[in-house]
Amino acid sequence: MKDTIFIKPGQMAIEDVDKPTIQAPDDVILHIVRTCVCGSDLWNYRGIDATAPHSQNPGHEAIATVDAVGSAITTLIPGDFVIAPFTHGCGHCAACRAGFEGGCLNHDDNFSMGAQAEYMRYQHAEWSLVKIPGQPSDYSEDMLKSLLALADVMATGYHAARVARVKTGDTVVVVGDGAVGLSGVLSAKMRGAKRIIAMSRHEDRAALAREFGATDVVAERGDAGVAKVMALTNGEGADAVLECVGSEQSVDTAVQCGRPGATVGRVGVPHNAKMDLRPLFFRNTQIAGGPASVTTYDKQVLLDAVLRGEINPGKVFTKSFKLDDIDAAYQAMDKREAIKSYVIVD
Repeated sequence: MKDTIFIKPGQMAIEDVDKPTIQAPDDVILHIVRTCVCGSDLWNYRGIDATAPHSQNPGHEAIATVDAVGSAITTLIPGDFVIAPFTHGCGHCAACRAGFEGGCLNHDDNFSMGAQAEYMRYQHAEWSLVKIPGQPSDYSEDMLKSLLALADVMATGYHAARVARVKTGDTVVVVGDGAVGLSGVLSAKMRGAKRIIAMSRHEDRAALAREFGATDVVAERGDAGVAKVMALTNGEGADAVLECVGSEQSVDTAVQCGRPGATVGRVGVPHNAKMDLRPLFFRNTQIAGGPASVTTYDKQVLLDAVLRGEINPGKVFTKSFKLDDIDAAYQAMDKREAIKSYVIVD
């Protein structure tokens, strides 16, 4: 089968490898229909994170059909159309029962999904996979894009809003204008925010943020960006802040943009080793977040919202590629030519 391989920073390639097989009773083998490139994949592609040369692809977002099931699987049969959440929650540990399967206690941290491929092995499939009614052929390409967004970015944006406790009437700041940040804007709108300030300096992303519900856009960064947010909020700051990047500057900006007692929903993968907690202490700033509860949100809120046409998160996919052109898909995001690259497999 075709699989994406990390060759070195700045180079991904397609190679022929063995098709994965069932290795545990709750495994499922998925035939990928659509996948994509995540902003977190770029940390390796840009050489920021250390990754061994010639290693398996980091792809972790997919919609797929079930190809084969393990002996413990009772909720799925071959041919089912599913969302493959990146979290692989087992559904029965303390974290999953609490609705935080992003921290599943039974997840294998060394497990690699490898979703940028024709097939992949999926762990803890009994509870974690989310069935979609019908078959891929029943949906338009635009709808398939929105369904794919539910494998990660839309759920991650929603997680930021949930843990930041966004509620009706709130003023919310969203730091980050990638697919997760834009999904955070859409999520804040879903949860009733009255004012949503998106921090974006790219016009195409700012335009989509406005379409998703942003009432204001701040193009400035760093101290200038914080000052602009404060000016927009009469010097008070926001009720909730969604941090959707993970860099040292974005985290610093996020904690400064909230009013005293605000909560920062942090979903950007952290890339700052240390954090000074003293400013947070004196402003009663609360920080929450981590990997999203993808299965929980998809089953409870998001899949239904997409199927009803209430939200269209698939608009974050602004360029499409064939699997054979995976390196071009990475390049488009690396060069900011695409907000998110959509990859057609089958």
